[in-house]
Amino acid sequence: MTAHILFIAGVDSDLRLPFVRAVRDQGFRVSMAASGGGAAYERAGIEFVQFPFDRFISPLSDWRAIRRLGDILARLQPDIAQGFDTKPCLMLPLAAQNPDLPVIRTICGRGWVYSSRSPVAMCARLVYRALHGFAARRTNATVFQNRTDRAFFEHYGIAGAQAVLIPAGGGGIDPEGFEHALHGAATPAALRAELGLGNAEVVITVSRITRQKGIPALLKAADLVRRQRRGVRFLLVGPRDSEGPLAISEVELAEYAPTVIAIGPRTDVPALLRMADVFAFPTEYSEGVPRVLLEAALAGLPIISTSMPGCLEVIEDGVTGRVVPPRSPEKLAEQILAALVHRDESAAMAARLPERVRANFSVAGGAERHAALYHALLANRSHPGAIVPIPTGERELAPVATARSYNSAARSLPDTDE
Repeated sequence: MTAHILFIAGVDSDLRLPFVRAVRDQGFRVSMAASGGGAAYERAGIEFVQFPFDRFISPLSDWRAIRRLGDILARLQPDIAQGFDTKPCLMLPLAAQNPDLPVIRTICGRGWVYSSRSPVAMCARLVYRALHGFAARRTNATVFQNRTDRAFFEHYGIAGAQAVLIPAGGGGIDPEGFEHALHGAATPAALRAELGLGNAEVVITVSRITRQKGIPALLKAADLVRRQRRGVRFLLVGPRDSEGPLAISEVELAEYAPTVIAIGPRTDVPALLRMADVFAFPTEYSEGVPRVLLEAALAGLPIISTSMPGCLEVIEDGVTGRVVPPRSPEKLAEQILAALVHRDESAAMAARLPERVRANFSVAGGAERHAALYHALLANRSHPGAIVPIPTGERELAPVATARSYNSAARSLPDTDE
């Protein structure tokens, strides 16, 4: 009988559709329970169940969501349930009442709780560590997208019995799909005309327009760059209205006009990337593996990224891109200017990255590693007395960041996250 994998995700579950399809291609029956993205799954012929929950801290709402998820599990009776992102990964182990149901957490970065320096975040991380410790005891495997997150969870004893590294696990990039999206898309000239960019140099950022994604630092960097290259334009692509109190206000954005242009979420991101000159990623989040970096790499863009976990899985400073510290608009501006001025050097770095992305972060490769994990978990369930190794995928991962950067990140964990 075909094993049924149920995925649980948030409002942007449609971004995981290529991965879910790839898992289906591995011979599994798949379904998705999420708070958004249902139309995309319906078009793909994949069962979708609405699972609304509050993205922000809301204990009473969370408790109701856990009960709702328990009802979904009881009704669908999956063979394996896998959660993505912070809240689903905490809710799923609590909601799963069947002890024979293998449960998987997927740690897609540590997000605002472990990235913000606010008092609320500092208090919340103590609670989240305790919750993850409880969830670890009820989880059969935890998939990590990068080494730094796995080291953090292991340091605090909340990684669980099976800590599996799958680069960009549950996401990744579909190179063929990316190229297909460019066929019939608007040309760079047409997009420039639509957006009023003319012949300006364009620095593009694709991100939620929120503080923890480093947008304030990017705005300050844009002003510094403008002072030396007055015609440059910074294009911000992504949602703002859905980001609650941490969203960048329209008033703040207006202070940097016309240098900064915010165009909201778009469905033609590959075409916009092809049109731009440089990609800047100022995140202050502890990321998993940012999909937008993978897309920018396939578009052949020179990349400037902050040195946050997850980003270092993709960008090697001075080799495949430029890396700057988070919350440093001066250094961000300096490296954006370097990318614009030293075009040949920037192009050489950008040219090294697409093949690494295809080799290490493809949707198909991630689905194959997950399929091996699913088969191992199902074998463990069928033969509880047998020892069935869980695949780690380590041998298939070609390291991108240097050993020094990983060691430094690991050493800093107790200081930055206590």
